[in-house]
Amino acid sequence: MAAGKKRPKDGRAQPARLPRQAYESELLRLQVELVKLQEWVRAEGVRLVVIFEGRDAAGKGSTIKRVTEHLNPRVARIAALPAPTERERTQWYFQRYAEQLPAAGEIVLFDRSWYNRAGVEHVMGFCTKEEYVRFLHQCPIFERLLVEEGILLRKYWFSVSDAVQEQRFRVRLEDPTRRWKLSPMDLESVTRWEAYSRAKDEMFVHTDIPETPWYVVESDDKRSARINMIAHLLSTVPYHEVQRPPLDLPPRPPATGYERPPRDLQTYVPDHAATLGRPDTGTPGT
Repeated sequence: MAAGKKRPKDGRAQPARLPRQAYESELLRLQVELVKLQEWVRAEGVRLVVIFEGRDAAGKGSTIKRVTEHLNPRVARIAALPAPTERERTQWYFQRYAEQLPAAGEIVLFDRSWYNRAGVEHVMGFCTKEEYVRFLHQCPIFERLLVEEGILLRKYWFSVSDAVQEQRFRVRLEDPTRRWKLSPMDLESVTRWEAYSRAKDEMFVHTDIPETPWYVVESDDKRSARINMIAHLLSTVPYHEVQRPPLDLPPRPPATGYERPPRDLQTYVPDHAATLGRPDTGTPGT
């Protein structure tokens, strides 16, 4: 290792950050392909499920944002379920997740999923040992049923080092726009790092099956993680560009005498933007 280069506590070398220009160029190209994938899903009546799992601050949420940025929310939606209600706790564990599965022509991105039981619920003691063992037995069966039903299921584990996770937690603590992302449960994961590692390893032993394998995304560099995950997803789905009928903007018809009502009859939003950058305000941009 080069002199002066720190190695995270879990033994990983810090990855070189993907240059912004290369990242933005490739991301745009991939997002265009995602739109093609979306149109293929809609036209062919495909049902696609993508699971995003990993430790807190591993970059799942920001990757989901880039995946959905240019997609139609009527086709691609995010499932990020809250803690179960009292009634849901009495249901079959997979029941509330099954309700989120796509119909024909839909994509569902699970921002965490039924794998909560193998991770946070198991580590934090929110489920019994019997419930945990039952999950490890039933999960492969459940996923095989989804595949047999014709659902395309992709599972991604975002892997972040302990040093980078701690760094991202500190940024969130100091950034008022990101502080909401931190909870006491998130901070608890710092002291339970090895317990979560063991839980993830055990989960992979039981659920990394040929029908629905786990794909690991190294996410210490978020830019690379996003590019790698999206490129891989596209490579695993046999989509093609759907030919759409050509569209022409029709000519605007001639005016027929319509007159807009006086502006003072409507309530307008105050022009806050006009106050920015004025010489007499002293605000940035003057």
